[in-house]
Amino acid sequence: MAGLVFFGKLGKFTWRMCAAVLAAQSIAVFFGALVARGIAVADSSGAATAYLLVGSGLAVLCIVAAGAMRSAVGVTLGWLIQVATFAATAVVPLMGLVGVIFATLWVLCLVQGHRIDELQRAHAQESAPPSA
Repeated sequence: MAGLVFFGKLGKFTWRMCAAVLAAQSIAVFFGALVARGIAVADSSGAATAYLLVGSGLAVLCIVAAGAMRSAVGVTLGWLIQVATFAATAVVPLMGLVGVIFATLWVLCLVQGHRIDELQRAHAQESAPPSA
C-alpha cells in the first residue's frame, strides 16, 4: 500500500484530507465522551468527570493533530488518535464502530491522497514550459 506512512511530511492534498478526517472525528469523539459520562452517571460510578475530561481531551487532540498535519509529526499523532479511539471501546463499546469508520477513512485518505499528490506532481511537470 503505497502512501501508508506513519511519520513524515505528507503531500498537500493528503494532509488536507487527513485533517478533514480528524476534524470530523473530533466531533464523534466528543459525543462519545458525553455518552461515557452519561453511562457513568447512570451507574453511579465516580468516573463520570474523568471520562468527560479524557474524552474531551482526545477531541481537542484531534483538532491539534489536524492542525499539525503539515508537519512531520501530524501523521503520527493521527495514528495515535486512531488507536486511542479504539481504546475508548473499553468504556463505550460502540466507539469500536466509530473507530472502524474513521480508521478506514484515515487509511483511505493516506493511500488515495498519496496517489492524487503523485498525479498532480506528474501533471505539473507535463504542463511546465520547456526550459531553453
